[in-house]
Amino acid sequence: MKSRVSELWAKLTEGLTLKKILLIMLGAMICTFGIHNIHQRTHITEGGVIGLMLFVEHWCKFSPAYITPVLDIACYLLAYKYLGGGFIKISIISTLFVSGFYKVWEQFPPMLPDLSEYPLAAVVLGGLFVGIGVGLIIRQGGSSGGDDALALSISHITKCRLSRSYLFTDLVVLLLSLSYIPVMRIAFSLVTVTISSYLIDWVKEFEFPASNKSKMAQQQSEF
Repeated sequence: MKSRVSELWAKLTEGLTLKKILLIMLGAMICTFGIHNIHQRTHITEGGVIGLMLFVEHWCKFSPAYITPVLDIACYLLAYKYLGGGFIKISIISTLFVSGFYKVWEQFPPMLPDLSEYPLAAVVLGGLFVGIGVGLIIRQGGSSGGDDALALSISHITKCRLSRSYLFTDLVVLLLSLSYIPVMRIAFSLVTVTISSYLIDWVKEFEFPASNKSKMAQQQSEF
């Protein structure tokens, strides 16, 4: 029995390191801080699953409590088919961190100035927080929600860059949202999703410069 439990624990923790978990936690902390202190206060419209949820809520009058889980589960089922169980395992951890940090930030008053009167500054800063935070999570092999799972699946299937997959899903939802949201608000949302999409891709693909020791070892191996 003990060996079976140990075997199960080893399987669950396979591929997970303390460094990876801490980076996922940092990414969740950064992106939720930006969404809570900027997006929610300035009413920046989202693309992806969140935007689609708002669209369905507006026209079909379904509660977000029912819409969001259905959309997220559909995205994760697609991701499981193409990205495997390891992705889902890490995504569960990152999703728990995201939910937990949302709850943490709600316990405090706003920590940033209200940028409602400066929408351009809000969308740029908001895009930076989301791009860096979500990028850190995806770099570790997980996702922060259904949006990421869908974009990663599309990127895997079509072999296109992750930033283009994000932009595709966001643009589709933002175009649908024009049916009930003013054009100017959609334009500002387009700025923030463009910034966050390219930042996520950049953080995911970023390579740290090799140290002098690594360079020397590589040169020695070549001789």
